[in-house]
Amino acid sequence: MIPVVAGGCPIIFAHRGGAEEAAENSMAAFDRMRQLGIRHIETDAHVTADGHVVLHHDETVDRTYDGEGKVSELNWRDLMHMRNSAGERMPLLEEVLEAHPDLWFNIDAKSDAVVEPLLKVLHRNQALGRVMLASFSESRLRKIRALEHGKVSTSLGTSAVARLVAAVHTGSNPATWHVPGPRQGVRAVQVPHFSGPLAIVNRRFVAAAHALGLAVHVWTVNDAAEMQELIDLRVDGLVTDRPTLARGLLLARGVWREAAAPTH
Repeated sequence: MIPVVAGGCPIIFAHRGGAEEAAENSMAAFDRMRQLGIRHIETDAHVTADGHVVLHHDETVDRTYDGEGKVSELNWRDLMHMRNSAGERMPLLEEVLEAHPDLWFNIDAKSDAVVEPLLKVLHRNQALGRVMLASFSESRLRKIRALEHGKVSTSLGTSAVARLVAAVHTGSNPATWHVPGPRQGVRAVQVPHFSGPLAIVNRRFVAAAHALGLAVHVWTVNDAAEMQELIDLRVDGLVTDRPTLARGLLLARGVWREAAAPTH
């Protein structure tokens, strides 16, 4: 199963492949992360009109490709001719899994429609153990867990995160707030450091998550001082557009370790 903790060293998740260092969600970005020894990639999955699972963040292609339209309304033959700022086409999940058997992927399922095609690609490539699936949609995550019976790792959905935050702030037992954990296939809570003025991630939050058997991954952290603060809080993962910066900080602390590659 995908490592969610590293012990003494937070895992670096390259957000969209390291969006400040290469074209986001591109093969070039994933290649670069592997060269740096960063094996955890955070990425996003959509499904095309004709059923292909592609790695792309936005609902539309307009911001990052030289085309326009919703991914869900375009066929793969339309998308494959579009290019991003690096001159690359949008990657298919399947080809990324095949090209990088030595990487782990944290995949945000961006729509209800992508769930079953995404799981089919993972099964076809024997990659269930190489991924963690995430979503802001609680119902989407429940569907994934129901379909896979705990065989694929997931993170907490938004409403479950809210219940965990409420438990922490009221000093009550998270179990009484029905926060799912490893027995339900949940292995991490992935949250921002702050929500408006409210600090979500503090020592009590980290302790409560760990007591439930959940790793704590914080997104999207691009500031060096904030990274240092979160490392001191003993979070388990930093999701960042600047993975080279995060790696440098861990190297300076003498705690950087390259994650082990998946075994097949």
